[in-house]
Order: sequence, then structure tokens, then C-alpha cells
Amino acid sequence: MEGLIDSLDIIGRSLLSIAVLFLVTKLMGKKQVSQLNTFDYIIGISIGSIAAALSVDQDTEHLDAMISMFVYGLISLMISFLTLKSIRFRRFISGTPTVLIQHGKILEKGIKKSKIDLNDLMEECRESGYFNLADIEFAVMEVDGTVSILPKKDKAPVTCGDMNIQGQQEGLVANLIIDGKIMENNLKLVRKDRDWLEAQLRHQKITNPADVLLATLDNQGHLSVYHRDIHEKSFDVLQ
Repeated sequence: MEGLIDSLDIIGRSLLSIAVLFLVTKLMGKKQVSQLNTFDYIIGISIGSIAAALSVDQDTEHLDAMISMFVYGLISLMISFLTLKSIRFRRFISGTPTVLIQHGKILEKGIKKSKIDLNDLMEECRESGYFNLADIEFAVMEVDGTVSILPKKDKAPVTCGDMNIQGQQEGLVANLIIDGKIMENNLKLVRKDRDWLEAQLRHQKITNPADVLLATLDNQGHLSVYHRDIHEKSFDVLQ
């Protein structure tokens, strides 16, 4: 009986910690993990540790843990406010971008400052589609650790403006079906209805929307349908 009570207590503490973490996260605002600076990362680890202690450590008082997490959240919010108001403070907290390649020349000083090696740099360039460093004019490591690349003039992708072609602005793609479920609100936003969608699916020999993994509509009115195939087998790229 005592074991059951302890288990229920842990469940209750876990649910409480999740609720508090959700509120603190909403307070801190929306940031992707890759956008977190060092201070945000430290705050996140600290709040997570407190939440874990609240879940399993019965000696941890509920109120004390909740107050501590909210204090960390408020500190993060205050730091974010100060970084918006002061460039110097922003540079101190978040850091500044570092130039890795300048006018086609690799800057050894920038490489050392960024704490990466040439293999890491070449990997970042390959992930951006540049397998030859000679094609790159500038490469800059941003404060979040990503590398932004500006190719040389003769290696840059051709645009409509380069060829004096009048291009057409692309808009957002509306998801009309996700995992077999029709997105009614999205249908209304694109001024379509369920009957229209079902007619389009029948035209593609699909009688049941549940058989569709994803269906999207672009601003040109083109409907792209991705079938759900539970029998499809994956293959190993490295064979």
C-alpha cells in the first residue's frame, strides 16, 4: 500500500512539473534549440534539473521548486529584454558572428575562435551544397553555430532577375489533409470546401481521405496528394 502511495505521489509530482515547465516555457517565449545562446542553454538545463527533482525527490517541496523554476524563467525573460535594448549586452550574452572564409581565403584566426576544425567547416559547406571551398566567397559562423555561405559570383544559382525573366511570387502551401484527416480550417482559408476536395481526390482515384498521408494546395491551385502506403518498404542507401 505504501508503495502505491509513493507511485501516485511521483505521478502527481511529474504532472505538476510538466505543467510548470509548460508555463515557464510560454513565459520565456518561442525559441528553437539551435537559436539558444549559452545563457538560455544554462537556464534550460537548470529548469529541467529542478523539474526532475520535483518529480522523483520527495524531499523537494512543491512550492520551493515551482518558485525556483519561475525565477529562472523570469531571469531569462529579463535577459531577453535587455538584449533587445542594448547592443553591447546582446554581444556579451549572445556573442557575434565569426568570419571563416573571406574573399575565398580561409581565415585560420576565425577557425580557431569558433572552436571548429577544417573537417567541420567542410562538412558545413557540403550540407549547404558546396563541395568545393573554392566556390565560396564568404562563410560566416552565426551566433547559433550555423554557417551562412555566400558563393562566388560565377558559382551562385541563377535567378529570374539574372535572366530578365518575370517570375511569379510563390505563396504559402496549405495543408488540406494530414495523416488522413481533413483540415477544415485550412479549406476555408483557401476558399474551398469538403465537396471540392473529395471531388479532386476521386479524380485521382481516391475514395477515402483516410488513404491520404498528405495533401497540399499551392497558390497556383495545384493539389499535390501523397498516398499512404503501409506496405511500402524502405531501403538501405549504403548497400
